[in-house]
Amino acid sequence: MKIYHTIPLFLFFVFLCCDLKNSKDEYVLAKVNNEILLRSELLQKIPTYQFTLSDSAQVISNYTQQWVQERILLQEAYRLQIHRKKEVLNRINELTEDYILQASKDYITKELNQDVTVSLDEARDYYQEYKDNFLLEERFIRFRFFKSTRLNDASRARQELLRGSDWENVVRKYALTPEYILNHSRRFWPISRAASESPIMNRYLQRIGITEISVIEQVGNEYHFVQLLEEKPKGEHPDLEWLLSEIQQWLLLEKKRTTFKSYQQNLYLQAEANNEIEINLPN
Repeated sequence: MKIYHTIPLFLFFVFLCCDLKNSKDEYVLAKVNNEILLRSELLQKIPTYQFTLSDSAQVISNYTQQWVQERILLQEAYRLQIHRKKEVLNRINELTEDYILQASKDYITKELNQDVTVSLDEARDYYQEYKDNFLLEERFIRFRFFKSTRLNDASRARQELLRGSDWENVVRKYALTPEYILNHSRRFWPISRAASESPIMNRYLQRIGITEISVIEQVGNEYHFVQLLEEKPKGEHPDLEWLLSEIQQWLLLEKKRTTFKSYQQNLYLQAEANNEIEINLPN
C-alpha cells in the first residue's frame, strides 16, 4: 500500500505580509499525487470571519492540512474501488437526482417570478383581513438602555434623566455608541430578548414600571441602566409597522409557490396528454 505524507507548509509566511482576499498572485499550497490545491481556491472556501477570529497563517494551515487529509482518504477510496460498489453508486445517483431536482425548482421559480413583487398596500390589506391571526405571544416593551464605560458618566446621565433632561442630549453627552443606543430605544422588543446581553438589566425591565429608571449596574467594563417607556401585553395586536416587511416576504414566497405549482401541474397534464405517465396502484 502506498503511504502519503502531508507536505511541509513552508509558504504560509507569505500571507502575513499581504492582503489574503485581494492578492491576485497564485500559489500551489499543497499537492497529493496529481491533485493540487491553489491558494485562490482555498480562500474561496474559507469563511471570511475565520480570518478575524484566528491568525491568518494558522487558518490557512488548518484548512490546507484538512484538504491534504481528505485527498489522501479519497484517493485511497478510489484505489479500493469503493466508488464502484452498488450501494455507493445507488446513493450517488439518489444524491445527484435530489440536487438536480432542487436546482430545477430554484431555476424555474426564479425564471417564473422575475417581475413578481408585493407592495406595501398588499401587505397592509393582508394584515387588516387576517388581523386576528397576528397576536403577540409575549409582552413587548420599548425601553432605554444606557451604556457607558465610566461610572461618573452613567451617574450624571441618570440624574439628568430624572430631572427631565432630553434623552438624545443625554445620550450624546455621556453614552457609549450614541447612535446605536438612540436607535435601540425607538423600537419594541419582546421581553425575553430585551437587553439580552445584560441579564441583570433584563430582570429590572421585568419588574420596573413605566418611566421608572433602574439603578446602575456594572457589567464587565461597562455601566448600564434601563428605563421602561412603553409596553404591549401578551395577546394584543402588534403595530402594523413591525410586521410589514415580514408580511411582504411571506406573500412574495406564497406567490412564487403558487406560480411553481401551476407550472408543475401544467407539466403533469402535458405528460398525461402525451401518454407518458403510467400508474399502477395495488387494489
